[in-house]
Amino acid sequence: MPIQKHDLVHELPEHRDAIHELKMHNAHFAKLFREYHEKDKEVHRIEENIETPSDEYTNEQKIKRLALKDELVKMIHEHSQS
Repeated sequence: MPIQKHDLVHELPEHRDAIHELKMHNAHFAKLFREYHEKDKEVHRIEENIETPSDEYTNEQKIKRLALKDELVKMIHEHSQS
């Protein structure tokens, strides 16, 4: 079974312009965006068995990735509505 991509542009293509604008003009968004993608890459390596940490650690990283994504999506939607 292929590993799903979780990058924001792939999952929210209709918000590509908003994501780009926020990355360029909102330092907090840019920081969270980098953190999210670092976390996503780490989880992806775990899912592909490149890294093999404990299940507990893996679940913690997935929860952190989801929390970052939730915050980023909220910021994207707020930006798009303004």
